[in-house]
Amino acid sequence: MVARRQAGIRLDHFLVQVVPDISRSVLSSSIRSGAIVVNTLAKKSSYRLRENDSVTGHWLVESAMHVEPEEMPLQILYEDEHLLVLSKPPGLVVHPGSGNHHGTLVNGLVFHCRNIAGVGDALRPGIVHRLDKDTSGVMLVAKDERILRLLADEFKNRRVDKEYIALLHGIMRERRGRIVAAIGRHSVNRQKMAVREMTGRHAVTSWEVIGELENRFSLVRLRIETGRTHQIRVHMSHLGFPVAGDAVYGSHRQNQKFPRQMLHASRLVFVHPITGRRLDIQAPLWPDLHQILNDLNGGLPLDIKECA
Repeated sequence: MVARRQAGIRLDHFLVQVVPDISRSVLSSSIRSGAIVVNTLAKKSSYRLRENDSVTGHWLVESAMHVEPEEMPLQILYEDEHLLVLSKPPGLVVHPGSGNHHGTLVNGLVFHCRNIAGVGDALRPGIVHRLDKDTSGVMLVAKDERILRLLADEFKNRRVDKEYIALLHGIMRERRGRIVAAIGRHSVNRQKMAVREMTGRHAVTSWEVIGELENRFSLVRLRIETGRTHQIRVHMSHLGFPVAGDAVYGSHRQNQKFPRQMLHASRLVFVHPITGRRLDIQAPLWPDLHQILNDLNGGLPLDIKECA
């Protein structure tokens, strides 16, 4: 029975509160299938509950789809009983999907910690946020359902600081700046994202130039206030300074010398949801990006800190 204080909240949010040990994906599937009803009637997940509504039913058993554990090296930067933070290598897909059922980061995570297999979505267990396949760097993973929800709320409410290092084509005229430009699906190519001021979702990226190389590349530090798909790549391309090596949002001719997009998630700052401790986790540049920067610097080692 829905209490007065619970009136007005969405059905799916209500269920998350009353059965916190069941994953959101299972609860959503149960609502869609009609296994969970309100006053004996099937409702959408977005239905706003009223005082004295009766929510009854059962949740569905998760499908047979699951992630196979696979041993792989993981560069773990921090780990405790609740969560772990790692540095993802470039070229590694985060979770299974169409055409990628094995060899993903999630396969390795489930091998490393079997409990992760039951956290959240069956094919994306433990994943709090994602990086593109060819973006390297720091990622946060939850080890239980409660931690996943708490961390997801931190991201949603923009209480997590996310910092990236990128090599861009061109010399930026301004040493620092901030772009506010909504992002949505490209009007023609649905595999791409684009700046869509009228129909896109609010997106904000700040940048600071920390170095220039060969008088034609800018090395920048970026912070994202939102987490839209391909956000940095879309925003920088929109400004006329695409990420070097980005075959989707940049020029193929310009990118032949780069093995992948030169984008690295370098830092993640957040408050531990259990201990309350502020964690500042930094991932060193991945070796391929480090080598490219040294080569562009005339073969001399480039110290990112000295550039700042």
